[in-house]
Amino acid sequence: MAKEDFNDLLWFLAVAEEKSFTRAAAKLGVTQSTLSHTIKRLETSMGIRLLTRTTRSVATTEAGERLRQSLAPRVAEIEAEIAALMEFRDKPAGTIRLTLSDHAFESVVWPKLGPVIASYPDIRLEFSIDNGLRNIVDDGFDAGVRLGESVEKDMIAVRIGPDWRLVAVASPEYFAVNPLLEHPQDLIRHNCMNHRQTRGGGLYVWEFEKDGQEIRVRVNGQLTFNTTHAMVDAALKGYGIAFVPENLVERHIASGDLIQMLDDWCLKFPGYYIYYPSRRQGLPAFKIIVDALRQVEP
Repeated sequence: MAKEDFNDLLWFLAVAEEKSFTRAAAKLGVTQSTLSHTIKRLETSMGIRLLTRTTRSVATTEAGERLRQSLAPRVAEIEAEIAALMEFRDKPAGTIRLTLSDHAFESVVWPKLGPVIASYPDIRLEFSIDNGLRNIVDDGFDAGVRLGESVEKDMIAVRIGPDWRLVAVASPEYFAVNPLLEHPQDLIRHNCMNHRQTRGGGLYVWEFEKDGQEIRVRVNGQLTFNTTHAMVDAALKGYGIAFVPENLVERHIASGDLIQMLDDWCLKFPGYYIYYPSRRQGLPAFKIIVDALRQVEP
């Protein structure tokens, strides 16, 4: 039997169960003549008479009854499985793959999504910690997290965190033998830690702004990292000046283990956003992730 004839079997089952072409046609939403023609075609292709027709009723033949008994439980099983799958709309499930930086993961994403795991055990989260910019479509991610200024224009973007800034810090031991900073250009004469972008391989240029004046400084130093936590550790040990997210070093500044410089030059970035193509937004599990991350404005 050709694959397209399986629909004919479903129509036969409707007639056999309703024992009426009229009622079966109404149930299927087709005309009675179309239904009658389809059953005749099925009988011809199988070479077996399946139904006995009278002016008042329709009954299955012996062969037709055997076919009905074989089809009915299998169709019911398929319908039950489809119904179970539809329950995922109420019990979201699936794997969500995210690409994001270590700072975005620890400062914004993980604190918000940790509770989701407990509330929705059928949702699986896969995090790819990468400080570079990834093409989420080509690389097979459901979404990415990055600063608002870096999100592609053709993506849907939802703000998930407040503005934040990078600050220049070094240990008291470092400044005990090196002059303090008064201007961003002073960094050129210091041992600074570079941050290499994972994708593309370029070094991050330190950005500053004050009273409308923007300054970009290409720093030099002995150390280059691609993760912020290693930079903080190196700064604490006196290896030079690091330019890192402020929330990572606030307690070290408060304790005196690090000294913050150029405070009035350090500008704020427009927070983190989760971004994704429009085709993802209708999936129940994905919607839960986005809603959990969404920034609640004060």
